[in-house]
Amino acid sequence: MLHQLFLWGGFIFFVFVMLALDLGVFHRRAHDIGFKEALTWSLAWIALALSFNAGIYLFRGHEAALQFLAGYLLEKSLSVDNLFVFLLIFTYFKVPAKLQHTILFWGILGALVMRGVFIASGIALLERFHWVIYLFGAFLIFTGIKIGFEKDKEIAPEKNPVLRLFKRCFPVTDQYEGSKFFVRKNARVFATPLLVILLVVETTDILFAVDSIPAVLAVTRKPFIVYTSNVFAILGLRALYFVLASLMRLFHHLHYGLAVVLAFVGIKMLLSEIYPISIGASLGVIAITLAASVIASLAWPPKH
Repeated sequence: MLHQLFLWGGFIFFVFVMLALDLGVFHRRAHDIGFKEALTWSLAWIALALSFNAGIYLFRGHEAALQFLAGYLLEKSLSVDNLFVFLLIFTYFKVPAKLQHTILFWGILGALVMRGVFIASGIALLERFHWVIYLFGAFLIFTGIKIGFEKDKEIAPEKNPVLRLFKRCFPVTDQYEGSKFFVRKNARVFATPLLVILLVVETTDILFAVDSIPAVLAVTRKPFIVYTSNVFAILGLRALYFVLASLMRLFHHLHYGLAVVLAFVGIKMLLSEIYPISIGASLGVIAITLAASVIASLAWPPKH
């Protein structure tokens, strides 16, 4: 028990130190993040994740390291598709580029907490009600088919129920007030559009978690491996967002790869008792499918 507390406590402390350095030192002042800076940070977060994976290999063994890598790759690939939705949200609300990092930072901080809740709930359900694994599997196959037939993502932030309820209960300013979420005017406290957008991003991420958490639980049910692979994938999302904002046209076939991956993971869950698929085979299918979708995007660029 003491070892587990030290392990979890050390990891959570590391995450908060990295977030504090990110916002308090390296991005203390809001500014436009260019492609070169975003790519450098994205590679840095990937290097941290791989270094952590090497540590798992040394202390937990080959199988745990493969599980972490598969979970990380799965969560990272699903996050890429989600980032396109964030891009649409920012475009819809006309968010200045220098404020987008602030929203993503606080959005990811909330996601870290929510993912922990979802993971704990999912593992508890699978341990107490084993039949839930078949429900998760069927849901992932359905989601994969749905994504495969999606041609364009359409969002309507104004229909978000949380946003509509918030606007009824709290006054909102018409303009951005720098990186502030609240301002005081005429002895009244107003929310800024930045807080409104953060609410949209957070509620959207909850919907994403409904897809991604069952997928990662198909790889492993070890809480530490599931959560750490999720966290490392999420921590690099801000930098990856600004990379994809410049290269989004290159990944227009990615959703087909994600559809195949989700369907495969769903089938893996359904066959878990009949024909268990090894973690090595799963990792290979995920990597090859994603690589094929990227190659297809480069080989057959969009006509318009």
